[in-house]
Formats: sequence, C-alpha cells, structure tokens
Amino acid sequence: MWKSIASNAVTFLIVAIFLVAGVVMWGKTEYTAEGPLTEAMCLRVERGSNMSRVSDTLQSDGAITSARLFRIGADYTEKTSQLKAGAFLVPEGASMEQIVDIVTRGGASTCGTEVVYRIGIARAEVQVRELDPATQRFVERAEFEPGVDEVPAAYEAVRAQPDTRYRIAMAEGVTSWQVVEGLKAADVLEGEVEGLPVEGSLAPDSYEIRVGESRAAVIERMQAAQSAILAEAWENRAPGIPLESPEEALIMASIIEKETGGPEERRMVASVFENRLEQGMRLQTDPTVIYGITQGVGLLGRGIRQSELRAETPWNTYVIFGLPPTPIANPGRASIEAAVNPAQTDYLFFVAKTLDPADGHNFAATLDEHNRNVAAYRALEAARE
Repeated sequence: MWKSIASNAVTFLIVAIFLVAGVVMWGKTEYTAEGPLTEAMCLRVERGSNMSRVSDTLQSDGAITSARLFRIGADYTEKTSQLKAGAFLVPEGASMEQIVDIVTRGGASTCGTEVVYRIGIARAEVQVRELDPATQRFVERAEFEPGVDEVPAAYEAVRAQPDTRYRIAMAEGVTSWQVVEGLKAADVLEGEVEGLPVEGSLAPDSYEIRVGESRAAVIERMQAAQSAILAEAWENRAPGIPLESPEEALIMASIIEKETGGPEERRMVASVFENRLEQGMRLQTDPTVIYGITQGVGLLGRGIRQSELRAETPWNTYVIFGLPPTPIANPGRASIEAAVNPAQTDYLFFVAKTLDPADGHNFAATLDEHNRNVAAYRALEAARE
C-alpha cells in the first residue's frame, strides 16, 4: 500500500511540475508575444504612479491581454521599481516585454505634447504641438510670436504638465543676436547671456532643452556642435581651395548660407566666390553689405542704398578685396561642407532666375552672359511692376 501511495505521490508531483512548467512557458510566451494593440498609442505615466496602475490602464486601452501577467513579468525582470514618469509612444503590436522596457528605460518622453521655440530668419515663434501616435505626425495646437502676440491658453496649459517636452529649433543663417533673443523668449530656460556669442560659432539644429536649464549651457552646446562640424569639414576639405583656415571656411560658409537656401546650389555658389578669390576679384555680395549696416542686430527691412554699396565698412565686399573679417551669420553643416568642397566650375557670376528665390539662380562664366541673365531678371521685375 505504501508503495502505491508513494508511486501516486511521485506521479502527482511530476504532473504538477509539468503543469507549473507549462504555465511558466505559456506565461513567458504570452509576455514576449506580439500584443493586441492595433494602433500606436501614447501612454502617460504620472509622477507617483506605479506598475499596477500602468498595467490596468494598458489592459483597459487594449494594449495588453493581462494586467496581472504584465506585473509578474515586470517583477520577474526586476523592472517594477524602475518605472519612469512621462509620455511614452507604445507602437502597434508591442509585446508586454517591449512595453515594460519602454516605461522603464528612462530618457525624454517619446510622445505627447512638445513646445518648440523657433528661431527663424524673419521672426521667432513658439509652437505647441502634439504627436498623433497613429500617424507619427505632429499636430499643431497653438502658435504665437513672443512679445507680440497674446500668450494662448494652450501654452499655459502644457507648461503645467510635467511630461511636456521642449526644444529650441534654430534655423540656418540666423545671427548670434537672433539666437540670444530667441533664448530669452524661451521662458523655461534660466540665466542671462553675457555678451553675444561669436558670429558663426553656433550650429543651426534642433536642441532638446530641460526646464530650468541655463541659457549659457544651451549656447555652449551649440558652440560645441559647430566646432565639431567645422573641424570635421576642414579635415575633409578639397585640396587647393583658396581658404587658409577653418575660420576662413566659416566666413565663406556664412556667405553661402545667406546667398542661397537651395541645397543643390550651395556648392555652385561656393565655386563662384572661390573662383573670384583665386582671380583677385571682389566678392560683391549684398548680404555682407547688409551685415556691415546691421551688425547682425535686427533686420534691415529695406533695400540697400547706393551710398551703402559704396560705404567703406569691413564687411562691404563691393569695396574690400577678399573675405570680410567675420562670418555674417551662423551657417549650417551643408554650407560649411560646400565652402570646403566647392563644385568645380568656371562660374564667376550668378543672378536669380525668377522673382521667387526658391527657383534658384542662373550662373555665368563671362560678364556678357551674366549681363544677359541680369537683363532677363530685370524684365521680370518690370513686368511685375
């Protein structure tokens, strides 16, 4: 009898072990399998929340099949205590394992609301936008010009949300004064800026910023980025270019940046100015004259006068030979790379093709050809008038 009892007990134990192993295997499979979410969603995790609340939210939103299994998996992988507050993008079909990783990984929020402080050539503006998880596109909620427009309620509302993200978007070709003014308008930043950064030393880009970060720290990041871009470009420069130093390359890049926004034209424009340098010709470019008038502070807001074209300023390339003493704006990577790797042409002149700057330029190697191009452009001006 005892043998029978012992045999039955062993059999029961073996069956129980297999059942437990089966449940564990099933649970692991479910935990790592593709989830039921049919459309990406934005999951908001409030400060002070816990994995239990998050799992319940995910189950009610149809992102997971079992809140309990989700919590068990998080506990088993020792990630329960690593839950982060923020707004997180959960992709379509994400497994429970992937979602646990998303909400415990840390770093900036990956969806939700974003405030962008844009520093543009003509104006600065603040944009409030929200990521639509389904389309992966931002939807604009509000926009205003700081110091000009009334601050919208939508901006005040998102400023109160702890998971709102912030960034500075600096356009190519803005001056250092414009950047400083734009940073002043970013009221999530703190501190003063001591003097203007050296013209050309700031890299145009989009910079994630934190509430309470100092404006000086943001400028340091911009300067470090530009230094790295310039050093890399100079290291890979084409042989024989008429530029003696990285500083000269930065000056040339700033002129290219102000003369064309067309990516396909930057190296062509660079070739014109560098051909002129090689032949001892004046650069004769209007943006340098404008910088000599404004010093990069504000916009000229009118045409250049004949007297200003003749005025002897260090930046008036209608008067001086060679490059001006400083950059005239903060050029982007593409213009810096164009300055050190110009197209191989014999062009010495260019003029706009049409009255729309987006249409680009006509280039010419001879003055006669250039004069014909200019005459065609003047005819378009006369027709418009």
